[in-house]
Amino acid sequence: MIDPACIFCKIAAGQIPSAKILADEHAFAFMDIGPLAEGHLLLIPRQHYVTLDQMPSEQAAGLLRHLPALCRALKQAIGCEGLNVLQNNGRVAHQVVQHVHFHLIPRTSGDAFGFNWPADKYPAGRMEQLAAAIVAALKE
Repeated sequence: MIDPACIFCKIAAGQIPSAKILADEHAFAFMDIGPLAEGHLLLIPRQHYVTLDQMPSEQAAGLLRHLPALCRALKQAIGCEGLNVLQNNGRVAHQVVQHVHFHLIPRTSGDAFGFNWPADKYPAGRMEQLAAAIVAALKE
């Protein structure tokens, strides 16, 4: 399914120009026009899904099989020390374009990109309780 109102669907269909990196029946990768670092690119599914949990496993596998090669190519071409692979799911998680996409963001020591990562600890027994609930949900 394609959403004719979706900017990423239009890019993947060639209706909006992009600096294409790769394309196949499942995936389309292109340079981000608002980069957080030089070389910042996006990997999207050709089909329209708003969040990752909506994707069938086969579609997700067809998309994600490109991640290792894209990471290697980006590191080689840009000469970065590392990179972030970032995927935001839902508006509350800062997903701006409502089409599944993965950001590949080159990183170098001292760059301006940062995270607020307020790591915490679980109260006694809470981690095990949540793990059991997740395992049960996987079986449904």
